[in-house]
Amino acid sequence: MSVKKGQGTGHKANIRRENEAKILAAAETVFAEKGFKGASVGLIAERAGVPKPNIYYYFGAKEDLYRRVIEEVCSMWLHAADLFDEEVEPLVAFEKYISSKMDLARKRPHGSRLFAIEIASGAPFLQDYLTKIVKPWLDSRESIIQNWIAEGKMASINARYLFFMIWGSTQHYADFEAQINAMNDGEPLTDDMFEDAKKTVISIVANSLKTAG
Repeated sequence: MSVKKGQGTGHKANIRRENEAKILAAAETVFAEKGFKGASVGLIAERAGVPKPNIYYYFGAKEDLYRRVIEEVCSMWLHAADLFDEEVEPLVAFEKYISSKMDLARKRPHGSRLFAIEIASGAPFLQDYLTKIVKPWLDSRESIIQNWIAEGKMASINARYLFFMIWGSTQHYADFEAQINAMNDGEPLTDDMFEDAKKTVISIVANSLKTAG
């Protein structure tokens, strides 16, 4: 049976995408568990189920893979605000944004912890990304909020500090999971408990944004 022109190339591209996805997922977990210095390329390859040379072939040095993982985590969080951008009502926008951020903390806790480790270390690998990508992103959302305030759609509030508070509150459920479990009699939050926690954060933020009257 003959192989159609381009079929082999497409198959190889699919294999590459699958391998890269497995490596990134494994690296996210291993870096979060071991830190940059403690994580080895061999351990990441073992966790991903791929030969060690594949990691160097796809991503280069360990530093390059670490930076890629961190940036993908940040990108995931920034995209959580896509729904925020589509809304014209601030309370609905913040509800969707907080809900999305907390769901990511639930689904991708290792990514959140890895980001926290990087930031706590002074962000040695992430400074350029923070200043060139995240800062402009934050500036643009601050402008949206200032317009809402000017239109009387929400209470006057410092938008930057509001985002800082939301980031801390939503990422807490991943970064401090061990503490949360300890306070929950040694058990992780059930899905119902987590939904209640999400509603609580949303309610507190929403009530602070409502205009008088």
